[in-house]
Amino acid sequence: MSEQKKQPNYFEFYELPIQFNPDLNAVKAKFYAFSKRFHPDFYANESEEKQQEVLDLSTLNNKAYQVLSNPKKSLKYVLELKGIVETDEGYQLPQSFLMDMMDVNEALMDLEFEPDAEKLKEVRNNVDSIEKDLEHELNQLINQFDQNPLESEIMLVSIKDIFYRQKYINRIREKLPKI
Repeated sequence: MSEQKKQPNYFEFYELPIQFNPDLNAVKAKFYAFSKRFHPDFYANESEEKQQEVLDLSTLNNKAYQVLSNPKKSLKYVLELKGIVETDEGYQLPQSFLMDMMDVNEALMDLEFEPDAEKLKEVRNNVDSIEKDLEHELNQLINQFDQNPLESEIMLVSIKDIFYRQKYINRIREKLPKI
């Protein structure tokens, strides 16, 4: 059995609370401070082990900044950190959502055989509307979680559901003809 490598905790590294929307000023401040502190040039005369340690910390700093300063990456990261979302997880979307998406997919297939600018506009508006509703619901849940993370663990399941619905919508958006 292969042992799964533990994911680094970027929030711990930056001494920040786990939040979906971390304080970007604090994230930037830590990034710049650590960029100076762990710059490999300052350790050129150190042992190979020390140089490797500093290089690893510098890499960790860069990855932490890339994730915590990007809302979409941060969303996925927090869900993975909390053990709510696993890489390549076969998540089962709700049947009602899948039925709505089936209608959208059928309309897209029809458009492939019979291009129709008006119908495409209708499908695009429908996808936009679904996406906007998901975004609104997600933002409400994320704000509640960030304000009170200890009592908000239950919301993580709903946030996970929206995360996967958004991934599905993104795949549909990629299928939309560009007109």
